[in-house]
Amino acid sequence: MTVRLKIAITIFVIGLLTMAGVIATVALAFDRLERETTFARANVFLGRVVANYDNLLDLHDRYPDELNAVLRNLLLFEADSQLYLLDASGVVLSSTGDAKLPPGFRVAMAPVMEAAQGSQPGHAMPYVLGDDPERMDASAVVAARALRRAVIRPTVTSAGYLYLVVHQETAPQGRLAVFRSAFGGPALAAVATVLALATVLAAWIIGVVIRPLRSISDEVARAAQEGLGTLETALPTPAFTAPKPSPGHKPDEFDQLRTGFRTMMATLRQQWQTLRELDHFRREGVSNLSHDLRSPLTATVACLETLDQRWASHPASPALDEDRRLVAMALRNTHNAAQLVRSLGDLAQLDEPEYTVHPQLMDLGEMVDDIALRFAQRAAQHGVALRCQHDEQAQAPYAHVDVELLERALANVVDNALKFTPTGGHITLTARRMQPGLDQKPVIEISVADSGTGIAAKDIAHLFDRFYQARDSVAPAGGEGGKGLGLAIVKRIAELHHGSVVVHSALGSGTRVVLTVPAH
Repeated sequence: MTVRLKIAITIFVIGLLTMAGVIATVALAFDRLERETTFARANVFLGRVVANYDNLLDLHDRYPDELNAVLRNLLLFEADSQLYLLDASGVVLSSTGDAKLPPGFRVAMAPVMEAAQGSQPGHAMPYVLGDDPERMDASAVVAARALRRAVIRPTVTSAGYLYLVVHQETAPQGRLAVFRSAFGGPALAAVATVLALATVLAAWIIGVVIRPLRSISDEVARAAQEGLGTLETALPTPAFTAPKPSPGHKPDEFDQLRTGFRTMMATLRQQWQTLRELDHFRREGVSNLSHDLRSPLTATVACLETLDQRWASHPASPALDEDRRLVAMALRNTHNAAQLVRSLGDLAQLDEPEYTVHPQLMDLGEMVDDIALRFAQRAAQHGVALRCQHDEQAQAPYAHVDVELLERALANVVDNALKFTPTGGHITLTARRMQPGLDQKPVIEISVADSGTGIAAKDIAHLFDRFYQARDSVAPAGGEGGKGLGLAIVKRIAELHHGSVVVHSALGSGTRVVLTVPAH
């Protein structure tokens, strides 16, 4: 989901919630207005009744039935209202309702007294909710007037009350019709207009905000796709360009973001170019040094081997044996130095960005057999069983690989396995076709598993770092190298084949190196 769509949905939901809130607020205000109007009308009505009949309590004492008829006649035009004559304690003395109230039925006096006080000048209130004896409802709008008898006792403030209850409609159809007529026309149209204008304004704001962000994100995507090496010519003028600021105009946040991004990219380009030059200088220096050292080291090896052969024909003596021991040590160190120089040169060559592999279709099972034959004699000398395992029923592990490079990688792995596998151990080589998943392409896994002492967990993560050496607590069984470049070369060769290499090991349980390349 894009940012534009998220903002649009957010604004739309906020608009709907705002509209619902406005409608709910108007509905509550309408209900309050209706109750206030009803209360005011009821007070006026009671005021007129009391003004015309100031002896209602005396009339009830003398002519109770006639009083009921009078009260009903007063409500001929107030169909939704009922009048009650109450004594000072709230007992219903007379009623215009049809419901038969039990003798001594009493209404709550607090709303009655509050309504009676609210009808007096200077004590106005919005409305009062009280008991509806006929419907047993405690939320009806009520009005009340205090009544006095013709003879007033000094200790009595009111002898009774005239109590008016305005019934609330059980079905809200009528109130809804009034609400629709009052709100459904101009008010609803006004709310809809405001919502439409807010939506248009929000769409304009979204466009103003997203447009410059999109141009900046396009620049970032272009930089990520094409890299820093071609960035100087890969970033044309963006589609959206902020107008040139007028005198005294301060650039906005988008201008500052764009300027900061381009400044950062310029700094990165400069640093990237410096790193490329330094890396090229390093690779070129290592390659030249490796090339220059190979000749003198080869000559030194030849001289030492010639000297050792001459002394081999001389009669044995303690002095000559010591000299030959020193020559053998020098010869071994010279061989290791030559191997290190060769590895450095090969790694520098493999690191070149322009280096390309020359793949050809190859049965990697046959390659594994060739590697096993190459190291068979050396493995036998150290008492290590070197064998290959093939699944004759499985599909042949064909892949397009650079044969020379992949053989070099496998040789390095087997060489390491021989160094750290003790006498009596074994090394197993396999090559098989694997299907990682239904939606993934098949791969060829070449595995070299040994029964050596294993590798500590802390060392596994650094095995492919250059010049890093693990399992140094075990003396190598022999061979060349041992300077921490073998597995670095293996990793680089795997990367050139768009593959990978992983190591599975634990102390005391051997090591298994798996080199993976895409299958044919």
